Amino acid sequence: MSRMVGTVSMGIRAPIIRSGDNLVEIVTASVLEAVKDGAITVRDRDVVAMTEAIVARAQGNYASVEDIAADVKAKLGGETIGVIFPILSRNRFAICLRGIAKGAKKIVLMLSYPSDEVGNHLIDEDVMDEKGVDPYKDVLSLERYRELFGYTTHPFTGVDYVDYYSNLIRECGAEVEVIFANDPRAILSYTKNVLSCDIHTRARTKRRLIAAGAEKVFCLDEIMTASINGSGYNETYGLLGSNKSTEDKVKLFPRPCQDLVEAIQAKLLAETGKHVEVMVYGDGAFKDPVGKIWELADPVVSPAYTAGLEGTPNELKLKYLADNDFAALSGEALRDAIKNEIKKKDGSLVGKMAAQGTTPRRLTDLIGSLCDLTSGSGDKGTPIVYIQGYFDNYTTE
Repeated sequence: MSRMVGTVSMGIRAPIIRSGDNLVEIVTASVLEAVKDGAITVRDRDVVAMTEAIVARAQGNYASVEDIAADVKAKLGGETIGVIFPILSRNRFAICLRGIAKGAKKIVLMLSYPSDEVGNHLIDEDVMDEKGVDPYKDVLSLERYRELFGYTTHPFTGVDYVDYYSNLIRECGAEVEVIFANDPRAILSYTKNVLSCDIHTRARTKRRLIAAGAEKVFCLDEIMTASINGSGYNETYGLLGSNKSTEDKVKLFPRPCQDLVEAIQAKLLAETGKHVEVMVYGDGAFKDPVGKIWELADPVVSPAYTAGLEGTPNELKLKYLADNDFAALSGEALRDAIKNEIKKKDGSLVGKMAAQGTTPRRLTDLIGSLCDLTSGSGDKGTPIVYIQGYFDNYTTE
C-alpha cells in the first residue's frame, strides 16, 4: 500500500548559537537527537535546512553603526546623500540607517509610495486614488504628504515610519529632508550622490541613476563588502539581508557557506547511511494577502544548498489528469492510470498541459518558504528544519 503521509516539515530545536560554534557538529547532533527521540526516521532525499541567522552568528558576521558610517563616508563623500527606496523595518533597516546618517551631513530620504518594495504600506491605495495622486510621476514633499495623508501608522507595528526614520537621522547628527517618489531619478534634483536601498530592483535603479547623471551611486550590496576595523562583512551582498542585533550593531547575511552544507551532508551520510540534502534559508518568498507584505527582504531565499536541490519541480497536475485524460475512470482504475502516467513522465514537463498550474519556482525558493513558515521568526527555538517526503509523488510506496 502507498504511504499515506506526504510532505512533513518539522522544526528541530538546537542550542543558542554563538560566534565560533561548530555548526557541522551542532546541526548533525540536533538531527540525530531527534532521531533518537523517535521523531524522525532518516530517508534518502530528506532535507535538512538551517536558518541564515545561525550561520551568520556562528561566523561572527556583525558590523557596528560606526563601521557602516565609515564605509558610507568613504564611498559617498560624507556630505549630502540621497537615501532612496529603503524598506520600512526597524529590524531590517533602522540600524543600517543610523550608520548611513552618521556617515553624512545631510540625508535626503526618498520613500516609495504607496508601499515599500516588500509591501509595507505608507498610505492606503484607495485614499491615494481619491486624492488624485499619481504614484508614477508625482513627487511629494513631506508637507504635501502630511496635507494629503496625515500621520499614518503601520497596521502591525503601530509605527509612523516617516517620523521614525526622520528622528533617527537627526539623533545621529545629520540633517534630514523627506520626499516621496517612485522614479529614482527624482532624487537627482536634491543630490547627485545616492545610496539605493532597494533589494530586488537595485541593478535597474542604479543603471537609471547613472544614465541620468548621478555622480556617485552605491547600492546596499556595495556597503560593508570588506572588513572595516575588523568588522564582519559580506563580499557579495554587503548590507543586504542584515538584521538588527543590538541598537548599534547588525548581523550581516552569511558569508559563503557552501562548504558548510556539503560538510553537514557528508557527516549525516556517515552517521545514517542516507543521502540527505542540506540548505541554508532566509526569508521565504510569499505575499500576505491581508497585510500585503511580500516577505522576501533577503537578497536570496537560499545562499547555499547541496546539488540535489538545484532546479524546479517536475510535476503533473493530478486534477488535470483526473478531469481530462482519465475523466471516464474512477476508483482503482483511475488511481492506476494516474500512477502509470507519473511513472512515464520525462525529464521536463515545461509547456505540457498536464503540468499547468504547478508552481513555477525554484526548489530552493519553495523549500525555503516552507522552512521560514515552519521555524517562524520568534521564540520557537527551532532554527533547524527537517523535511520528509518533499520529493515523493503519488507513486511512492
